[in-house]
Amino acid sequence: MNVQEGLQEIGSRLRDNGADPATLKLVDAISQRAALPAAASASAGSLLQLVRLLMRTPVASQNPVVYNDLSGLEADLEERAVETRKRIEEEESKPIPKLKKYYKKKDK
Repeated sequence: MNVQEGLQEIGSRLRDNGADPATLKLVDAISQRAALPAAASASAGSLLQLVRLLMRTPVASQNPVVYNDLSGLEADLEERAVETRKRIEEEESKPIPKLKKYYKKKDK
């Protein structure tokens, strides 16, 4: 995932959650840095990773309101990740008929 796109998504989710203006200002400041040509190749594994990185910034450490906004978003993202993992595990655990190749290889 591109960091710029991830930060935009985080910003919109924070706005939907009614986050403090200081939190939105932090996300916008980091987003501006990510828009620079030197950071164009930056990528992140997930939105959850980006939120955790934002939680470690000096602004979040010094302002408990900002930290709480980000931790609330982190909790939402973790909950969605757990739901997604459960759904994937359920789909993978469904019995699927094996192909004839599987049994031929098994006999050898």
